[in-house]
Amino acid sequence: MSSEEIMIDMDAARAMLGRQAILLPDAVPSHPLLDGKTEIGRGEYSIVIDKGDGEHVYKIVSSPADYFLYTADDRPRGPHFPIVFADHGVIGRAQSGYPFHLIEMERLYPLAEGSPAAELSRRLIECYWSACAQWSRLGADMGRIALYHLTVEPMKVGDSLQEALRALSDFVEEYQVLPDILNANNLMMRADGTLVFSDPVFIA
Repeated sequence: MSSEEIMIDMDAARAMLGRQAILLPDAVPSHPLLDGKTEIGRGEYSIVIDKGDGEHVYKIVSSPADYFLYTADDRPRGPHFPIVFADHGVIGRAQSGYPFHLIEMERLYPLAEGSPAAELSRRLIECYWSACAQWSRLGADMGRIALYHLTVEPMKVGDSLQEALRALSDFVEEYQVLPDILNANNLMMRADGTLVFSDPVFIA
């Protein structure tokens, strides 16, 4: 899925939300579960390591928002959120000052071009960006309000995804984090084609 297909300048849109593309600069911490394993992904606040069994990955997270999303008792659950198998605790500290938490979770995959999940992602990003533009006068809060807007004016994305949006909006309000879904990299899929909010929040 490309920015041309969704008719949005994604770099400019993310810059407007203060979400320029940045990669976590830290090295992978030394840990018995990680030593000798292959890094397969990296984002602004996290590193993904292949566990080697084809089904699980280790995710090293430095953002409290991610840690809440993956481990809180009242975190969003359901088919459109990642399955977490274990919290292996703190394994170091990032340059940002936040602790590194090691999470074991299901392996997810990039959206396959032309797949139903990619089409859902495209539609979701379009609607979210349109709502952000509508509420741009609110500054940093526009993403939070835009997400809520999507829950009260349902899109044609199916009941389960609409319910996931409501759960995500409730989580954003409860934990005072901000949504980060204006990025196809934060929307992934399972091997069965289910769209998953893999990394949809951040702390301002």
